Amino acid sequence: MKNITIQLETLSCPTCVAKIESALKKTNGVKDPSVLFNTSRVKLAYDEQLTSEEGIKKIISKLGYNSLSVKETP
Repeated sequence: MKNITIQLETLSCPTCVAKIESALKKTNGVKDPSVLFNTSRVKLAYDEQLTSEEGIKKIISKLGYNSLSVKETP
């Protein structure tokens, strides 16, 4: 499992948080996605055998949100 934090453009409402978390929870290989509204960050773990960083960013993009940066976390 690889842990990452994705910095998004500013989220405008708490509904955005629920929408992103819901989509990521349904993604095969993604574990414990957590969206932080105040900082516009997504923290999650994922299995590199089942999905990729690019795949996760595409899911977020399809929801209408831009990923600014991705940082690996311990």
